[in-house]
Amino acid sequence: MGEPAYNVLFLCTHNSARSILAEALTDHWGGGRFNGYSAGSFPRGAVHPLAIELLEKLRLPTQGLRSKSWEEFARTGAPVMDFVITVCDQAAGEVCPIWPGYPITAHWGVPDPASVVGSDAQKRQAVSAALRVLEARIKRLVALPVETLRPETIKQHLQEIGADAMSADQEHS
Repeated sequence: MGEPAYNVLFLCTHNSARSILAEALTDHWGGGRFNGYSAGSFPRGAVHPLAIELLEKLRLPTQGLRSKSWEEFARTGAPVMDFVITVCDQAAGEVCPIWPGYPITAHWGVPDPASVVGSDAQKRQAVSAALRVLEARIKRLVALPVETLRPETIKQHLQEIGADAMSADQEHS
């Protein structure tokens, strides 16, 4: 029998774009070792259509992706999270529920593509930019030897990933 998978919950205010992208990317790059989940403090109730469009264009699964409240994951019987990562500034400042199992938390701020006002091309560019930042960070997360690291070391790595990947992505733009 294989090693147990690590559950990663990505939180954002509306759970319509960034956290949804992170969920799909984690499932893809996690290779069964990491499971992605997403939720919002004030979910919009619908996934941003351009996020779905981009994931489909990249041939990443979109089935089951939906905008949902973080309360689903704080309930008894919900999957126990190993990591909870906020991806927007608003959620980082909010009081989060107490998560069963006391997961390791971090903040990976990403500009909100759903808030972009402009042409469809500009909106698609914003969704693509968010995906690139999240993908770089998630690739670093899934490469960590979490099985051999202490929780405080993992937390430090997660914080560094959130601080470093944005500047690295901007250098390559």
